[in-house]
Amino acid sequence: MSRTEAAPAQARGDLTERLLAGLPAEAVLTDPDVTASYAHDMASFCPAGAPAAVVLPRTVEQVQHVMRTATELRVPVVPQGARTGLSGAANASDGCIVLSLTRMDRILEISPVDRVAVVEPGVVNAALSRAVGEHGLFYPPDPSSWEMCTIGGNIGTASGGLCCVKYGVTAEYVLGLDVVLADGRLMSTGRRTAKGVAGYDLTRLFVGSEGSLGIVVRAVLALRPQPPRQLALAAEFASAAAACDAVCAIMAGGHVPALLELMDRTTVKAVNDLAHMGLPETTEALLLAAFDTPDPAADLAAVGALCEAAGATQVVPAEDAAESELLLQARRLSLPALEAVRGVTMIDDVCVPRSRLADLVEGVARIADRHRLTIGVVAHAGDGNTHPTVCFDAGDPEESRRARASFDEIMALGLELGGTITGEHGVGVLKKEWLAREIGPVGIEMQRAVKQAFDPLGILNPGKLF
Repeated sequence: MSRTEAAPAQARGDLTERLLAGLPAEAVLTDPDVTASYAHDMASFCPAGAPAAVVLPRTVEQVQHVMRTATELRVPVVPQGARTGLSGAANASDGCIVLSLTRMDRILEISPVDRVAVVEPGVVNAALSRAVGEHGLFYPPDPSSWEMCTIGGNIGTASGGLCCVKYGVTAEYVLGLDVVLADGRLMSTGRRTAKGVAGYDLTRLFVGSEGSLGIVVRAVLALRPQPPRQLALAAEFASAAAACDAVCAIMAGGHVPALLELMDRTTVKAVNDLAHMGLPETTEALLLAAFDTPDPAADLAAVGALCEAAGATQVVPAEDAAESELLLQARRLSLPALEAVRGVTMIDDVCVPRSRLADLVEGVARIADRHRLTIGVVAHAGDGNTHPTVCFDAGDPEESRRARASFDEIMALGLELGGTITGEHGVGVLKKEWLAREIGPVGIEMQRAVKQAFDPLGILNPGKLF
């Protein structure tokens, strides 16, 4: 039997009974109509299998029981959060146990003195942000899906968000983890102290591992003091290249915006069509900048001047925090708005050096023209992380073929420009081939060796990454 092959029929037939020996009945779902709803995340073009069971534990001990059972029966386990991912990393494999951690949703501790929060993996990102805000604290990572996505999923994919340009990504805020290993053992990594360098940094190893090395059941997260409310501006440009020139000028000038986001004309129109927000559709690119400094108006004025020098046709500062939030809401709506254009999207996640941002955006436009497709570009421009979004009709085989070809060409362009195939969405199923191209055969060999050390039977999220 291969490492990821399903268990013999007799053992598999015993799976539900064995799970129920350590779990309440309501925590084990086997109705195929119900389990099918847990089969995949939000990514298109990613295969998904049929789970044998979906388990919704509430305690660490229940997770350990699931993993011990899976190890004994050689049944694959696919960990899941809210399934808002965009790479197929949470997609089920045939006959697997889907381990949904959404019911482990307690905030166990918030410490203003240590500036940490201790949470279970099912805590929703926005819920944590609001809870720590009541203590005058701030948890910076804020993916666009922050009202739905869970901390466990954020850790699994090493997610980013709108404010990464100033505050960094999830990995920089995970201090320590409790992890249930493939055989059911519980391991703690990291610390809750401000400093600590004891041994290998296994905490960082688990962040971004997409559930392939262990199940995160508890996380110690770093917090910051709550900053002042953001104040934003919108700058219109006659070309995406001019907007990218403004981004380079802002960053080279030493400014530290809380966010610096780019929406191209296609994205702006899509957001207006979806939400009727009145964004300026005459512009080729809309740049959003925000500061949460003690004097944001002065910072916005300086950045506005740089935008005008780069060729902005109009610069409009928000008058207050409410107007600023409206601009940020427009940015958060970008992906659902683009999905509504043709019904289905393939969302790329290419990150390039800031100095090559214009080359990437212009290259995507050429790819869209060549394949006769609508491709909207939205970007965390301040850190070079772009999300070219291919809009297509999944019911049209020829258009679907062109969509897949354009997606691959965008990834190839990103690597050519010195970038990476994923800045925050992860590899999952969607980019397995491209991970191998990016890190090379020696890199893949070493990653497989790490996987073998933590999961010798290959039962944790098989078929993902490589």
